[in-house]
Amino acid sequence: MTGRLAGVVLAGGASRRMGRDKATLTVPGRFEGRTLVEHLVSVVSQRCDPVFVVAAQEQALPALSALVLRDEAPGMGPLPAVGLGLRAAARAGAERAFVCAVDMPFLTPELIGRLADSTPEAGAAVADIVLPRAERDHYLAGVYRTALADTVDAIVAAGERRVGALVGMVVVQRIVVADASPLANLNSPDDLAGLA
Repeated sequence: MTGRLAGVVLAGGASRRMGRDKATLTVPGRFEGRTLVEHLVSVVSQRCDPVFVVAAQEQALPALSALVLRDEAPGMGPLPAVGLGLRAAARAGAERAFVCAVDMPFLTPELIGRLADSTPEAGAAVADIVLPRAERDHYLAGVYRTALADTVDAIVAAGERRVGALVGMVVVQRIVVADASPLANLNSPDDLAGLA
């Protein structure tokens, strides 16, 4: 695949299992003292330009070397935030965007590059979405065509909240990932304790 690649970091989730905002978590001895959102922006920026962070309306964030977008549909899950990020990336001239959750401490620029640089198999259609697969599809660590923003808006307006609904409607290329560690999420205080 070719063309400019933007980055979209989804930072506005409710973080119910964690019990606090994951984006502003810090881990002693990790990420050079930065918050998780600062770390993710740094990683994503190595392969993507521009980078957008989609945050909740009132969410406090540190100063970031990224453009902050405020989620217009609070409490609706990640799908509207994906659409918002894709639309902003399209306006910036990007044909594709790497979309990820903010709670991926081990994400690497190499994984982003592998997804972005993938090519469809001979005879296969060009993918709308390229997803890593490690036991399951990882929807929030994939490369999306920014033109999907209109599709996202339409299915959200119809009451859909799942990113999987979008994935089920379009052409998807899956890249099998043998080492799943870059896809690991921080979901609970126990996960966080395991990093310290």
